[in-house]
Amino acid sequence: MSGLSTHVLDAVSGKPAVGIRVALFSATDGEISTAATDGDGRVAELLSGPIDSGTYRLSFDTGQYFEQLGTPTFYPEVSISFTVTDPLAHYHVPLLLSPFAYSTYRGS
Repeated sequence: MSGLSTHVLDAVSGKPAVGIRVALFSATDGEISTAATDGDGRVAELLSGPIDSGTYRLSFDTGQYFEQLGTPTFYPEVSISFTVTDPLAHYHVPLLLSPFAYSTYRGS
């Protein structure tokens, strides 16, 4: 399976972060895809099929998410840059989120 997916978990509530707008940018083509996290905090397919080698950036609209919860946040946006080296591989980029911290890793 190739393509790109993401998953956002709210570390404060211990639940999926629902409705976060996610945009995918290419270093060469600008914005190439947008979606919102589903009821499980996932975007199963930001891009399907082979992904060209290169540098990409995911931008998560965390400010709007926390505003809807009535929670102040230090990070109105989280941006994650990553490099695709194998166009046929599947890339999964999870985000663990709280109002004042976040972490990410290369998932499977």
